Amino acid sequence: MIHSLFLINASGDIFLEKHWKSVVSRSVCDYFFEAQERASEPENVPPVIPTPHHYLISVLRHRIYFVAVIQSEVPPLFVIEFLHRVVDTFQDYFGVCTEAAIKDNVVVVYELLEEMLDNGFPLATESNILKELIKPPTILRTMVNTITGLLMLLPLRHSPLRTRNPRLLDDVSFHPCVRFKRWEAERILSFIPPDGNFRLLSYHVSSQNLVAIPVYVKHNITFREGSSQGRFDLTLGPKQTMGKVVESVLVSSQLPRGVLNANLNPSQGTYTFDPVTKLLSWDVGKINPQKLPSLKGTMSLQAGASKPDENPTFNIQFKIQQMAISGLKVNRLDMYGEKYKPFKGIKYMTKAGKFQVRT
Repeated sequence: MIHSLFLINASGDIFLEKHWKSVVSRSVCDYFFEAQERASEPENVPPVIPTPHHYLISVLRHRIYFVAVIQSEVPPLFVIEFLHRVVDTFQDYFGVCTEAAIKDNVVVVYELLEEMLDNGFPLATESNILKELIKPPTILRTMVNTITGLLMLLPLRHSPLRTRNPRLLDDVSFHPCVRFKRWEAERILSFIPPDGNFRLLSYHVSSQNLVAIPVYVKHNITFREGSSQGRFDLTLGPKQTMGKVVESVLVSSQLPRGVLNANLNPSQGTYTFDPVTKLLSWDVGKINPQKLPSLKGTMSLQAGASKPDENPTFNIQFKIQQMAISGLKVNRLDMYGEKYKPFKGIKYMTKAGKFQVRT
C-alpha cells in the first residue's frame, strides 16, 4: 500500500526517507512543493495530491510534513490515520516529535517504521506492542528500576466502562483490547487494559448532534483601495463553556503579501509579526469573560499596491479543562480482579484541532 515515506521540515528540506517495496525518487516530492507554494498557509496544503504515477498523502504535525507515496488507489483516511499513528509513536518514544529528536534517534526511527509496516501494509501500530519489540531510548532507566525493585507489576484487570449519551457517537474505532460484542449489546466498554498509555476509542460526533464552538471571534479587517494602511480589530470571547476557563489560547494568521508591518495593541498577551513570512501570532493565554481580549491597530501596506484579493484566515488554538463539548461523559468505572483499592479518576479536556475563522 505505502511505498515510501518522506519527512519534510518547515524549510522544505527532506531530512528523512524510508522505502518499503521499491525506492521512489525524491523528485516525486516536487508535486508536493508546488502544492505547498500555492497554499496560502502551511495547513492548507491538500492532504491528497495526485501525480502521473503516484498519489501523495500527507499530514502536518509539529511543523513537519509526513508525506506517504502511494501507487494505487487506497482510502485516504486509512493512510492519514497511519501517519498520525507514526507521529504519536515518535512522540511517545522520544517525548517530542521534532526534527532534532528524529535525527538523534534515527536508528530507532527506522526500526519503528520497519515494524509498523510490513511490505507497505500496517502491521504493529500500537505503542504498547512496539515497546515489546523495540525498547525506547530510556529503557535503561526501566531496567534499573526493575533490578532495584521499584517497578510495580500490575496484574491484568477487567474494567467495564459505562458512557453517557452513546447515541452521540458516530464512526467509532476501538482499541483491540475492547470486547466489541458487549459494546454492541449493552453500550458498555469492557476491556483488559494493556500496560502504559493507550487510546481506548476514537469517535466523531454525528451531524445530527450540533456541538457549540466554545470560542467566538469578532473581527473587522479592512483594506481600502489606494490606501497605504489597513485596519485591524480582533476580539475573542467564550461561549457556552459552563463556567470553565478557556486557556492556552493562541491566534495565528498569514497576512497578505502586501502587508509590510503591523502596529497593533493587545489588551492582554503578546503578539509578533514576521515581515518576511507575514505570519502574525498572538499569544492570548486565558480568556476573562469580564474583560475580553482584543488586538487592535493598523497595518502598513506597500505604496501603490492594489487591495488584497481576500482577507486573512485566523487559526485558533485553545484548551478547556474538565469539559467535553461533545457531551459524552463516563458514567461509571468498575475494576475487578485487584486485591488493592484502586484510585479511579476521570479527566476531561477539550482541545482545538483545526479551528479556522475566515474574515
